[in-house]
Amino acid sequence: MVVYNEMVKRDAGIENRCLDNYSTCIVVNGLCKDGMVDEGWKLISDRWGKACVPSIVFYNVLIDGYCKKGDIKSAYNIFQKLNSMGFLPTVETYGALINGFSNNGNFEIIDELMRDMAARGLTANAHVYNIIIDAKYRHGGDLKPLDAIRKMIEEGCDPDLVTYNTLISGSCKAGEIEEAEELLENARNRGLVPNKRTYTPLIHLYCTQGDIDRASCFLVKMTEYGDPPDLPTYGALIHGFVRSGHVDVALTIRDRMTEKGLLPDSCIYNVLMNGLFKKGKLSEAKQLFSEMLSHSIVPDMYIYATLVDGIIRIGEINEAKKLFQHAIENGVDLGVVGHNAMIKGYCKFGMMSEAVSSMSRMKKLKIFPDGYTYSTMIDGFVKKQNMSGALTIFCEMVKQKCLASVVAYTSLINGYCQIGSSQRALYFFHYMQSNGLVPNVVTYTTLIGGFCKEGQLAKAAIFFEQMLISKCCPNNYTFNYLVNGFSNSAHSVVLKEGNNPKSCKTSMFLDAFRKMISDGWLPNIAAYNSIIVCLSLNGMLKTALELQNNMASKGLCVDSVSFAALLHGICLDGKSKEWKKIVSCNLKESELCTALMYSKIFDQYLARGLNFEASEILHNMVSDCKSHNLHMDNIEVSANR
Repeated sequence: MVVYNEMVKRDAGIENRCLDNYSTCIVVNGLCKDGMVDEGWKLISDRWGKACVPSIVFYNVLIDGYCKKGDIKSAYNIFQKLNSMGFLPTVETYGALINGFSNNGNFEIIDELMRDMAARGLTANAHVYNIIIDAKYRHGGDLKPLDAIRKMIEEGCDPDLVTYNTLISGSCKAGEIEEAEELLENARNRGLVPNKRTYTPLIHLYCTQGDIDRASCFLVKMTEYGDPPDLPTYGALIHGFVRSGHVDVALTIRDRMTEKGLLPDSCIYNVLMNGLFKKGKLSEAKQLFSEMLSHSIVPDMYIYATLVDGIIRIGEINEAKKLFQHAIENGVDLGVVGHNAMIKGYCKFGMMSEAVSSMSRMKKLKIFPDGYTYSTMIDGFVKKQNMSGALTIFCEMVKQKCLASVVAYTSLINGYCQIGSSQRALYFFHYMQSNGLVPNVVTYTTLIGGFCKEGQLAKAAIFFEQMLISKCCPNNYTFNYLVNGFSNSAHSVVLKEGNNPKSCKTSMFLDAFRKMISDGWLPNIAAYNSIIVCLSLNGMLKTALELQNNMASKGLCVDSVSFAALLHGICLDGKSKEWKKIVSCNLKESELCTALMYSKIFDQYLARGLNFEASEILHNMVSDCKSHNLHMDNIEVSANR
């Protein structure tokens, strides 16, 4: 800037001496890079006409500068003034703006800019598309990788390696390994040479899935292409192997990278120590920590959090306290992460006064508790059955405008269920939903378990069905609560229906259970079958089949009711013609008749417009069975003559 000012001084108002468009544009670009975009804009305004007639390049630099600074409004204002100033926007203009709006995830305006660009006859380049693709991944937008590639090609833009690398990384993060491999093959077919950024996400995903051979295969391919693994690649390998439980393999890779002159960073050491602690290998983890210090790698809050959590994991709370205190005395900023690890330990050992003190110390250090801190504290008080303490923490959480998570609400619900206050638990369940949170399998199961323990079986059944309607898949704990609850109180469930048939909402579960009990089925079988009925008719066939297999391992094979229910689930899944491949049937004629009777009851719960395929199949099976039995009777009569 000093040189430019000297050039201005020498010009002394005389044109065409020192200053020109090129020199001014260089200065404007430098100012924008330093975040001084307003100064760049002023410079253009001051120099207008003095050997400086700005071109679109100047305005592209300004728009890009404002976008990178986060001032999208100013960038868009310049864009809107371009026409009135006699300038036509270029692909670079649109690219800069799209990059700016992508940071906010404003895809509505991005789509509008893309349409405007096409209307002007401009074709977006790969850089622009790459910005949009990356933004969609960052902001959770709807993106189908192969469709994105197809669309780019159709609109006259060739995807580059950055495009494929971004899409492959996104597919791997989503666990879509086949899609990622197809993208890799697609890139090769287009003549692109994959690099370490292409292979690293694939290597990480295969390691995570425990497919060591496939991960190693990609590592070899990467090396063959002349792109040896770097620190991020080794980091992905180590993280993947640790996550899949292969800590020894991860340590071997650490040795290999050290041999090649690459030292692990703090992140890799952190992952390795975490893996060793989970395996209960305290001495090895400590040895790794000493090695890290010998390489002059200063431990940060994440390292200390791992160490504290790992030591607590093996039951050494006092040693964890000493390490935590040592870190504080040495001026280490443990942050919220480190404090959370210590608080978690105190809560695990029921040391709630120490946990409260630790949280108070955090506040004094201007380290503000986060959602994890509060949730951990609430859970700690709940485990001590101190609901007053849990509620105090929850109220403070709300007061501090820290959004409570599903975990925090579920802990409270669990606490109230444990002390037999399901009504209070139900209040927090609805309060959670009113705040836009969706209950998970633990939330529903906890509440269902609470109702079952208190003998409120109708409510347990209704919430189980609500769970299925919400597409929340139950687990074995859910099933056990229902089976035990209904098996132990079958008589009272039937009596309540007789005394007050309008005492609860219509329930598929209760209707099936009561019908089976009145027909003489054993309570535990009636409970299991009622669960299978609800699962099958709510589109959870896979879970229903898994439960039936689990029942079979206990000697409870497919019976009339479970067969009718599963057949309904198969038909609702659109696989009526394949039912014989999915479930076996060894029912006799009388049992098939019973299955048909129950199937017709289940038909009442089907949505309008659905045909009764399951009942039709059963009707045909009964007819075939009767014909077969009649034929066999005739043969027997003929033989006796």
